[in-house]
Amino acid sequence: MDDWLSELSTLAREEQLWQPGETVVVAVSGGPDSMALLHLLHRLSGQERLTLVAAHVDHGFRGEESAREAESVRQYAALLGIPCETALFNLPAYIEETRMNAQAAAREKRYAFLHQVAHTYGAARIALAHHADDQAETVLMRVVRGTGPGGLAGIAIRRKEKNVELIRPLLRTYKADILRYCEQWAIPFSQDSSNGQKYYFRNVVRLDVLPYLASFNPQFSQSLVRLAELASAEDDWLEQETKAIFERHIAPHSEGCQLNRKALLGLHVALQRRLIKLILSYIGLETETTSFESVETIRIAASDGAAATWSFDVGSGVRFLREYDNLVFTRANKGRMTPERSGYAYVVTRDAVRLALPEAGADLSLEEWAGVDAPRPNNRHEALFDADSLEFPLTVRNRRPGDRMQVLGLNGTKKVQDMFVDERVAPSRREVLPIVVDANGTVLWIPGIRRSRHAQVMETTSRVIRMMMRVNLDASALNQLE
Repeated sequence: MDDWLSELSTLAREEQLWQPGETVVVAVSGGPDSMALLHLLHRLSGQERLTLVAAHVDHGFRGEESAREAESVRQYAALLGIPCETALFNLPAYIEETRMNAQAAAREKRYAFLHQVAHTYGAARIALAHHADDQAETVLMRVVRGTGPGGLAGIAIRRKEKNVELIRPLLRTYKADILRYCEQWAIPFSQDSSNGQKYYFRNVVRLDVLPYLASFNPQFSQSLVRLAELASAEDDWLEQETKAIFERHIAPHSEGCQLNRKALLGLHVALQRRLIKLILSYIGLETETTSFESVETIRIAASDGAAATWSFDVGSGVRFLREYDNLVFTRANKGRMTPERSGYAYVVTRDAVRLALPEAGADLSLEEWAGVDAPRPNNRHEALFDADSLEFPLTVRNRRPGDRMQVLGLNGTKKVQDMFVDERVAPSRREVLPIVVDANGTVLWIPGIRRSRHAQVMETTSRVIRMMMRVNLDASALNQLE
């Protein structure tokens, strides 16, 4: 068993399970796995300079039986000279109150307590006693329920949660070896009677499904563990590739983010799916529950044959929009009055020099020049007007039903809505793009789109108003109008 201790020390270095001098909270249920883990880490604590804290949760399901387990954990921790923190919860009442699944409710309360203990003791790690048989069960359960390649990775040997690392030093050790270790070192442990009750899916897998499949392959559990290890390494590599792509192609957008459709289509389909899930996670969606169908709906909506403008409610307030070649992912902010619902309008007096337009993510500046000195516009975000022909006060607002413009160079008038469509303005931007109108309500200019034939600068113009629209970084969709 000393070889096992050496192997565990090597595994800890390879997987960076802890650093010398750290405090580790050890979750101890009282069963053979967690009691063996506590003993092993105690033996390693000297050479690894670890400070250990035992933490035990009594969920309140099994009355006196679980009370005895809690006492046995306290006594054994005291024997090893390890401080022990315990908690007693009334899970049946909590489940009745929240209507949660029993196992989910127990996990929520248990992990909250473990994090609380870690915070109290300044611990960087929480050690959990999941072992190789647990890993095999988890992979098989995910296959039965339906999973992708990432799900085949099973339980992670270490994972960050709430600024604390969850580590599983026994994840590559089988139950039989743990029981032999307990026997050799005379480690006391309890047997949870609920482990034999088949109304838990995991127990059915452990007691019935795995033994049946092992009759065809005696090494079936080992095969599942090896599959998890291979899948974990490949999943980690793909995740790193996806994060690098995210950094290159994802741009900020109001209440979310966006990327160019062609950038997504240029990726292998496997990376397309992963990138979509990473984006959904970035804006706050719990991707563990995101269905394959939702990801595929988004991916197919970005294809060349799909509608140029389209939207899809992903769930939990998350919305996906395809707006021509721009793919937008947003999360609703219920406390905010959006421009689509409220509109906006700002008055511009004759002496105004700058106007902030937060709804459009832009600023409008105005300069007066002598007619002969006024610089020519560099792009469609700049326009010149004959100052003496302008009817002040001007108004800068979002569009209204029935807006029309006498477009420079065209006969008659044209609907602003039709101009937005012609210029491929994203539907989500149409209600916030600024429109400059004069005191009579005449549309003078839509920055980034077109200007009207009103107040044109002529050779006889003596005073020129130069208007410039500067787009802020968080309104980068406007730049696509260039």
